Amino acid sequence: MPFLPVKPADMQARGWEQCDFVCVTGDAYVDHPAFGTAIITRVLEKEGYRVGVIAQPDWRDPRAVLRLGKPRLGFLVNAGNIDSMVAHYTVAGRRRSDDAYTPGGRAGKRPDRAVETYCALIRRACPESFILIGGIEASLRRFAHYDYWEDRVRPSILLSSGADLLSYGMGERALAAVAAVLDRGGSVRDMTGIRGVCYWADAAVSLPENHVSVPSYEKAAADKAAYARAHRLETLEQDAVTGRPLVQKHGARFLVQTPPALPLDTEELDAVYSLPYMRAYHPDYEPEGGVKGLQEVEFSITHNRGCFGGCSFCSIAFHQGRTVTARSHASVLQEAEGFLQNPRFKGYISDVGGPTANFRHPSCPEQRARGMCRGKRCLAPAPCPHLDSSHSDYRQLLKELRELPGVKKVFVRSGVRFDYALAESDPGFLRELIQHHVSGQLRVAPEHCSPAVLGCMGKPRMEVYERFERLFQRLTREAGLDQYLVPYLMSSHPGSKMEDALSLALFLKSRRLHPEQVQDFYPTPGTTSTCMYYTGLDPMTGKPVYVARTKKEKAAQRALLQYYLPENRRTVIEALVSCGRTDLIGHGPGCLVPPDAQYLREHGNKAARPEKAAPRGRGRQKPGESRPEKRKRRR
Repeated sequence: MPFLPVKPADMQARGWEQCDFVCVTGDAYVDHPAFGTAIITRVLEKEGYRVGVIAQPDWRDPRAVLRLGKPRLGFLVNAGNIDSMVAHYTVAGRRRSDDAYTPGGRAGKRPDRAVETYCALIRRACPESFILIGGIEASLRRFAHYDYWEDRVRPSILLSSGADLLSYGMGERALAAVAAVLDRGGSVRDMTGIRGVCYWADAAVSLPENHVSVPSYEKAAADKAAYARAHRLETLEQDAVTGRPLVQKHGARFLVQTPPALPLDTEELDAVYSLPYMRAYHPDYEPEGGVKGLQEVEFSITHNRGCFGGCSFCSIAFHQGRTVTARSHASVLQEAEGFLQNPRFKGYISDVGGPTANFRHPSCPEQRARGMCRGKRCLAPAPCPHLDSSHSDYRQLLKELRELPGVKKVFVRSGVRFDYALAESDPGFLRELIQHHVSGQLRVAPEHCSPAVLGCMGKPRMEVYERFERLFQRLTREAGLDQYLVPYLMSSHPGSKMEDALSLALFLKSRRLHPEQVQDFYPTPGTTSTCMYYTGLDPMTGKPVYVARTKKEKAAQRALLQYYLPENRRTVIEALVSCGRTDLIGHGPGCLVPPDAQYLREHGNKAARPEKAAPRGRGRQKPGESRPEKRKRRR
């Protein structure tokens, strides 16, 4: 099956005069199931619709969205695999120099706020066309939301984009239902019963029964406590079993979110991944060097959806949901066997994972019928007593994959939830992971060591990570391998004071860890951590949360985690002085940084002095020890 049409000649080759749908996306066109555009367009194709793709149109030219003509039923608009503002800017506000989802890695091929910009182009070119927005950018901005780049609360993206309908979360069910309504001549009024969408209601009498009202856009923008209440309600109603319709007033109109779409079951998920993807970027990109974003995922396999981990800074719960569903072994093996027919495949499956690699089933048996527990986490601060921690199915799946003829190695590079691995009394999964599926380094995410910060993050206490670390090291030694843990760490997360950042720096020093990269907390729309950052409140409890807001303090917390870099010395010294920990400035084994010239000028002899090293090959004399005793000890 060829790529979907991207130019008129492609339509002519298929004998089409008009597309039913045209998908406008901020990414390059990559027909691979790791890309949302590929999934939704192939799902519609399977339903019998004619679908074309316009990837990264010139946003300065309204004619760019008419490359394939006016579609019969409507336009589908998304920003791509990541939020366009995150794609363009670092957390420090610097413009990124490259874009992995653009041919040749060139930055600047997509606009800021891509969903809004593309919708504006379509409205100018085809004012009467139906527009459905979706994907991560639209999904996480579906309510009034704090926008880090403008430092203000913005209205729902359904308002700012001028689109007709918004599909949130995983959109296969909603998209098929919307397409069916449009195909029979219906309108948005006929879509209000579809799960997983947001629409406008003009009068209170037309609101759904049993709905939950959240503070209006105007209240949320003016009152941080109201914003926190809105976020709490929005979060609690995101379960597909128990979630109720949500209503948020914007001026004279009402934004209505229908309950979340039911997750695809195993058979349906298998069907999505069996669609005829080309598993490649469009050949038009070859002269530009292809699309870098495909390299990491071309021979990877997504075996699950959803995540019950519940990390506050993660958008997965608000987008994919907390209910885990998984593909069958047969489906996963069929995908892997397809790799063997690809001349680019060298025998290495780069990943068998998903949002969290070692989740293969719901967190507990009751979840399917009763939904997720409201306001509770399955794993933090400690695993729920009802947690199903069995890894047997995942272990068996990995075993079947590595035994396929032609497969040399199967790696697991998605995040492994270490506390969930420890919850299973049998260490067999971790032993097999170490023996067969780690490429020298296993990346895990303790994120921090401060109990206060970990509590805000929704992560387990550091003692759990240390237990995992000891078990990993023991099993690695038993396997006769030379492998290491690489911890993901985050600076400046809400709840982190300078003292907490210092504790993390000392933790790293105690383990002689020198992280090459440190993730500074990035307040992206829709997450609980972003709500904490904006409001200074924990939305689930209403309690105040400390937030590092100034560029200076955020830079200091980040520098402490990389205290060993010469360019960070001055910043680290200033941070240590502010914490009253000048004892950590010096040349002794317990110090973080040596003094610099400015510090020496200011403090003179108060600066710590280096210890005098013993001559090579000779031990130091212990206090009170005579020289004959020292010679005898050395012998």
